Amino acid sequence: MRTQRFITIVCLLLWTVAHLHAYEKRDLLQKEVDFEKVKSALIMEQKWVPYPDYSDRAGWDKLLGDYKEKYIRKGESYLDYEWKVVKATDYLEFGRSGDRAIMESPFGKNNSALGSLFMAEMAEGKGRFVDQIINGVFASCEMTSWALSAHLGLQKVGGCFPSYEEHVIDLGSGNLASQLSWIYYYLKPSFDKVNPLISKRLRHELQVRILDTYMNEDHFWWMAFNLKPGGLVNNWNPWCNFNVLQCFFLLENDRDKLAKAVYRTMTSVDHFINYTHGDGGCEEGPSYWGHAAGKMYDYLQMLSDGTGGKVSVFDQPIIKNMGEYIARSYVGNGWVVNFADASAKGGGDADLIFRYGKAVESPLMMNYAAYLKSLSDKDGIPSGDPFRLFQTLLSREELEGMSADYQAPGYSWYPETEFCYMTNKNGFFVATKGGYNNESHNHNDAGTFSLYLNTTPIFIDAGVGTYTRQTFSSERYSIWTMQSNYHNLPMVNGVPQQFGSEFRATDVHFDPRRMYFSANIATAYPAEANVKKWVRSYQLGKNSLKIEDSFSLDKADKPNQVNFLTWGKVDVSVPGVVTVEVNGEKVRMTYNKSAFTPNVETIRLDDPRLSNVWGEQVCRISLNANKQLLSGSYTYTITTIK
Repeated sequence: MRTQRFITIVCLLLWTVAHLHAYEKRDLLQKEVDFEKVKSALIMEQKWVPYPDYSDRAGWDKLLGDYKEKYIRKGESYLDYEWKVVKATDYLEFGRSGDRAIMESPFGKNNSALGSLFMAEMAEGKGRFVDQIINGVFASCEMTSWALSAHLGLQKVGGCFPSYEEHVIDLGSGNLASQLSWIYYYLKPSFDKVNPLISKRLRHELQVRILDTYMNEDHFWWMAFNLKPGGLVNNWNPWCNFNVLQCFFLLENDRDKLAKAVYRTMTSVDHFINYTHGDGGCEEGPSYWGHAAGKMYDYLQMLSDGTGGKVSVFDQPIIKNMGEYIARSYVGNGWVVNFADASAKGGGDADLIFRYGKAVESPLMMNYAAYLKSLSDKDGIPSGDPFRLFQTLLSREELEGMSADYQAPGYSWYPETEFCYMTNKNGFFVATKGGYNNESHNHNDAGTFSLYLNTTPIFIDAGVGTYTRQTFSSERYSIWTMQSNYHNLPMVNGVPQQFGSEFRATDVHFDPRRMYFSANIATAYPAEANVKKWVRSYQLGKNSLKIEDSFSLDKADKPNQVNFLTWGKVDVSVPGVVTVEVNGEKVRMTYNKSAFTPNVETIRLDDPRLSNVWGEQVCRISLNANKQLLSGSYTYTITTIK
């Protein structure tokens, strides 16, 4: 039996490499245009920039509208800002304790201050904020590295302490560099009036840290230039490439050099699109959509702008599918389907979703964006990186004029990513998944589900706590939120699922007529689970959700344990019945009382990233099998209680 299982796992691993990572050599960008066409299409000397010149006060008044004074007031709050110093020990702390925030907090505060001062100066245009902006620029230029301590392992020398001998392009350095590039583009003349060395220094730092580094290095994993079979390409790829593209478009005015850089970014971003399933599902979850598909949209939009629309793949179905995922993953009332490291709260950036939807001609996305916008803070102002902020200002009136007519689809099925969402008219929203246990931001959760009633989460995925060194290390699966036994899944023979590409669901099916989803999750468990078959199925009826586990084992060493996670009030006092109440919504789950003994474990949430969503605690309901069976089936039926 063990020999046969070993052969099965080997065959499955080979299949996984070939299919599950979904790497399909589409190369959409490179097939759209070759290098020479890119070179000839480039709009030089920043003439592609669709925003007013610094001196065009009427243009900025029109672009900013009622936001103008708000940007000025916000900038004024930083006129006396004391620029933070990121100390050597702040970097070292990541290696010592795993703490990222001690370095990222002062760095982030400086960058936010700089962005607010920049927007205030663009709004007012009188030079009142220029000296303080210069202070921020100078402070940035004096830093050894713009990369985050947690990412300095990208250095050839490794570690978490910045090396003066090399530069790293990561999320932190890219975000700051793109902001500084816009500052250079708009404020160089103002800086030169103070002292030409200021803009000269800034231009030099951007050249050596970003432009030269991008063209001369290919060892950064996110570039995917050295991608191995089964290798990961996630949100870092479009995010970093977009930041780099901004820098080149805003700084480089040699056509040959610019063309080489732009085409290099295209070959890199093609790897991200190639890696993504054709169904467009974001395996990183909705929280990461804005950094994954959303940053890809930003990249594609800038690429189109910088080439006069001659380089565009917005008409490709996969690009549209990637966009619509964010609308389809919205449950309601601020709740989203949160597989992987995603948070369960947050519907996305309405303005970004609208622009993306318009580009791919998706009424679903545009209506969803209008709906989100209707819920947003009317007194707030657009924020974020300069490109998104400027793009929001350009399209805000069009979005504000749209009707907020959004309705969630009856179901959404991602046959390659293996996500499935089902709804009924009685307020149930069920999210299920197959998948494999090496997805980006992976949790060991093949076959799990989440259940919402009238948009309120009932059975949940806890998500992820505050990121530390342990989160992305060999210690990741020592964290309870990553483990299958703290998802809505069984422990088979007392054994949880295991991490790895070969540990996955098979025979994944969805029947929209029956609202029925099933997956064999046996191969998501290691050999010691001794499981031949474990088919987990979900059927959504008019008034119920029926969950069934049908199984066959080689050995029955320990009792099976079937777990359900909730943040509600739990009552298991009646044999065969579990009731869960959350914020006035109440369900009853029935099970075979002779087959199981229930247990409820309370998990205190001390991490604010979790407690801000779920409160002080969550509960794990465990149905512990009374008999050790080699085969059989368990059924759990969930209905509403009025």
